Amino acid sequence: MHALANPARFLRLMAAIRPYAAAVAIIGLVVGLGWGLLISPRDYQQGETVRIMYIHVPSAWMAMFIYAAIAVSSAVALIWRHPVAELVAKASAPVGAAFTLICLVTGSLWGKPMWGTWWVWDARLTSMLILFFLYLGYIALWEAFDDPSRAGRAAAILALVGAVNLPIIKFSVDWWNTLHQPASVLTLEGPKIHPDILWPLLITAVGAQGYYVWILSLRVRAEILNRQARILRFSAAADRRAG
Repeated sequence: MHALANPARFLRLMAAIRPYAAAVAIIGLVVGLGWGLLISPRDYQQGETVRIMYIHVPSAWMAMFIYAAIAVSSAVALIWRHPVAELVAKASAPVGAAFTLICLVTGSLWGKPMWGTWWVWDARLTSMLILFFLYLGYIALWEAFDDPSRAGRAAAILALVGAVNLPIIKFSVDWWNTLHQPASVLTLEGPKIHPDILWPLLITAVGAQGYYVWILSLRVRAEILNRQARILRFSAAADRRAG
């Protein structure tokens, strides 16, 4: 972990991973969504609306996974002053916010025909909405300070406090009586959905994971280059004042 604190070494690692992540993203999303939206059977109860699940469920998984990655990276940055971990967390936030928004929108699209309404203050839906606001608050904190170190500390604290929402999202359908269906993929008894639906769902999720790694590598590179450019600008300004 300490070896990756060197930005140049981290950039080399990301450059090596990037083409593979891009390939996983493209293949996974094309195959998974193509299979799910065009080939997989319609559900006997939900009909064609079940196809929303192939976008909704992977987006929900990624929204939670990315926030967990931000929380872990924030902890590493706070405890060990790991500069790259801080940038990984910052670069992940807009991607996670986008996945969370997709999850909320597709959930509403599914809820209208299934529940008869676009939105209910269900425990799962409400906790996902809170997650979206946590993402927005995290991004806003980075923009609220001129000093990146202060912004990073404030954002990291918010990320760690907000992580308590993740188990609430996961277990809300078990702890409370909600309209949202219970877990049907990750259960102790194994998946409860037919393989013809499960496989395209999992392939799409793998593609979404590859997309995150791909975009993250690009965003972290941009963050590192921006920070280096900022240091050079301050150094040049200091030299001009000294001269």
